[in-house]
Amino acid sequence: MPNVDKHPPGAFCWIELGTTDQNAAKKFYGTLFGWEIKDLPMGPDDLYTMFRLQGRDAAAGYTLRPDQRAAGVPPHWMIYVAVESADASARKCEQLGGKVVAAPFDVYTVGRMAVIQDPTGAFLSLWQAKEGPGLGIAGENGTLCWADLSTPDQVRASKFYSDLFGWKMTEDTDDDPPSGYLHIMNGEDFIGGIPPAQHRDPTVPPHWLPYFQVASCDASAAKAKELGGTFCLAPMTIESVGRMAVIADPQRAVFAIFQAMPRKP
Repeated sequence: MPNVDKHPPGAFCWIELGTTDQNAAKKFYGTLFGWEIKDLPMGPDDLYTMFRLQGRDAAAGYTLRPDQRAAGVPPHWMIYVAVESADASARKCEQLGGKVVAAPFDVYTVGRMAVIQDPTGAFLSLWQAKEGPGLGIAGENGTLCWADLSTPDQVRASKFYSDLFGWKMTEDTDDDPPSGYLHIMNGEDFIGGIPPAQHRDPTVPPHWLPYFQVASCDASAAKAKELGGTFCLAPMTIESVGRMAVIADPQRAVFAIFQAMPRKP
């Protein structure tokens, strides 16, 4: 079912773009993914943009604040993980060796959140839902479908997240020789992965990379390029899995697109 009304603890439940040009981002992503735009006032001069599909929330975007820019925060996609208590999870994050970058705070009556940094350097947000469960649609083109963690220390990161969220890490056993890729399971759901460190660019800070589902990787990649995006990784095939590309939008926020391999009858 594409409609989602609640996210279990440990699930990726929200995805949010921080950008330097909100209007340009609305045009780029609206055209690329067919997202409908709904702007909500956020303070006297700011807008919070809801990106919607079929009338359901698929993502969001906002303009980076002056203090964020002054601190060197680049345009980026932020992934949120559902938790039962933002306060308890933030405390646990610190006990496990992570940092709480933004202490838990209420977002109106929608929910309570915190921003954390894992011990290897990647950022993630915690979301305790109240009136706002988070993403309202999944399994459709233009929705979040996966996330990979780029980290220099796969072992340290996997232990941290397993202890924090209860995620299970499973090795990719189909490859010969083994790829070293770890699949992340939340309960019975495969939600993301941690590639081995030798596959990452050591000059890029640790980060979470969101994947959005598309009908055609090549067509969507071509459209992204036409709209001013650039390829970090040109369309490529992952054998027996699908086709993907990694793209930087015109403001340099990075995301991936994924086309699943058709299932055999």
